Amino acid sequence: MMDSDPDFLRKRIQQKVIQRKIIHIDFDAFFASIEIRDNPKLSGRSVAVGGASDRRGVIATCNYEARRFGVHSAMSSAQAMRLCPELKIIPPHFSVYREASAEAHAVFRQYTDFIEPLSLDEAYLDVTGTSHCRGSATLVAEEIRQKIFQKLQVTVSAGVAPNKFLAKIASDWNKPNGLFVITPDQVNDFIFDLPVKKIHGVGRVTAEKLHKKGIKNCGQLRQYSILELSRWFGSFGERLWELSRGKDDREVQTHRRRKSLSVEHTYDQDLVGLESAMEQVGPLLDELQQRFGKIEKEYAVSKYFVKVKFADFTQTTLEESIPTTGESTLDHFSRLMAQAWERGRRPVRLLGLGVRLLDLQSERALEQLELFEKKQHNLR
Repeated sequence: MMDSDPDFLRKRIQQKVIQRKIIHIDFDAFFASIEIRDNPKLSGRSVAVGGASDRRGVIATCNYEARRFGVHSAMSSAQAMRLCPELKIIPPHFSVYREASAEAHAVFRQYTDFIEPLSLDEAYLDVTGTSHCRGSATLVAEEIRQKIFQKLQVTVSAGVAPNKFLAKIASDWNKPNGLFVITPDQVNDFIFDLPVKKIHGVGRVTAEKLHKKGIKNCGQLRQYSILELSRWFGSFGERLWELSRGKDDREVQTHRRRKSLSVEHTYDQDLVGLESAMEQVGPLLDELQQRFGKIEKEYAVSKYFVKVKFADFTQTTLEESIPTTGESTLDHFSRLMAQAWERGRRPVRLLGLGVRLLDLQSERALEQLELFEKKQHNLR
């Protein structure tokens, strides 16, 4: 059993050991692997978990056999079937996935209390100063992989590194069912040749901007100063400067707090015209308010946002700070939805509403709250 005061233990560790040892654990095609485990007849077949292709479903995940045909998560089930006609699409069984995830976390807790879950199928573990496996994070990661396979009959990949950024990259390096280690003395050489598209937060648009400037790897990115990168990419520029040098001081957070809350719906038939889209704002808002009601004592709302995915799979999001006028929540979301729809003016397959949240347990949130009326923060 670990020390009952994690904060005290963390401080003691940081006093004694400067270099962190972080493990990132990532299940391999988690949902699909669980389904195949529970139905061995699916072994060797192309399998995906998601919605039905004849009801505008979307792929949540797929196994590696399916990926060879170009199938991937967030793809429409209909397109996935066109790419892989033999694909077996299974509806999700989240209660089974949650149970498997909980069993994996029980294994994690045998080695550390410093666990940061990112989703059901991945987590960071801080094993700095561990007494297990002679203090070797690599051996800990390998033991965890073996125990999870013995217990759940599914595989996980693991990355071991001095920080979260590198550990997450490492876990993807030898997938599936792999282990990759980046030791402190290997960081500089590893990062130097790392493609910039591998940096967390660098999406397609940012990658294209970097490529246009002749920057394709972190070694090339290092040639530019923080000022230059900040001028090009705003606040993210400083983060790019740090990550291109393998620097990431983020701690493993044992208690993750929400930053946003949203609801969305994919429609069986495309919504044609603005009026059809606007008719869905009320029902979506009702669902959002119901979900927010469960956490409203812990969070306040700072911004509203909407998401529109058009029939051609292009999408747009639009967000705005809460109104300081007398505009109602429904009117505000309706106005945002209309503006977002105008960006595409095409039939719509998915609509979403959401809010950015302030954590009422943080001092910064309490300071910000003084700027707004309470009723404008409770989504009512």
